[in-house]
Amino acid sequence: MTDRRAQLDRNLARVEERIAAACAAVGRKREEVTLIVVTKTYPASDVRLLAELGVRHVAENRDQDAAPKAAECSDLPLTWHFVGQLQTNKVKSVVNYADVVHSIDRLRLVTALSTAAVRKGRAIDCLIQVALDAETGDGPGRGGVGPDGVAALADALAGAEGLRPAGLMTVAPLAGPYAGRPRAAFERLREIATDLRAAHPAANMVSAGMSADLEDAVAAGATHVRVGSAVLGVRPGLG
Repeated sequence: MTDRRAQLDRNLARVEERIAAACAAVGRKREEVTLIVVTKTYPASDVRLLAELGVRHVAENRDQDAAPKAAECSDLPLTWHFVGQLQTNKVKSVVNYADVVHSIDRLRLVTALSTAAVRKGRAIDCLIQVALDAETGDGPGRGGVGPDGVAALADALAGAEGLRPAGLMTVAPLAGPYAGRPRAAFERLREIATDLRAAHPAANMVSAGMSADLEDAVAAGATHVRVGSAVLGVRPGLG
């Protein structure tokens, strides 16, 4: 366990250096960017070590993994983020632990999540996942709504009890006009975020960037970066 703690400490320090350098390069303050460590496939023991090392934001993308891990770590001072595609039949479980849901992409999900949050007596911050695979319509595969669908979802979140429109999330596209151009994709997200804040001023979170492209995200104004492998290592079972 001591070796694992030292490994995580070293990895966190390297990621911290990258974020700080990315902020300095564009004249941003380091405190403007929140690091979310994505702990999917890793055990609760790693979450505890991360908490000891000062991490305060962790993320999961599968409820079947997240629910027991969050329960086991419920004594820790952590903010839990749900970053995966969310099915409506999982919302009753997700509202038990998630403080922020990054993957709102359809009205039916807003309705289901609101109902579950009210029953649980919780208020959930919600990010709209924007699919930049195409400029209109739903993006394929990885979830998300096209840029033209953001305003309606934000209005629905604002009117939904137990939910708050908190901002936007995206994943660098693998196809479409922004494929292989993460910086351009994140710049486009910033434009959409600016429009969103005009209607919903409190929706100021911009979740973008992962281990491979966090610098591009910081340069484009991301407020939150979601980093997994750069902190925890190559995920088990993944090639």
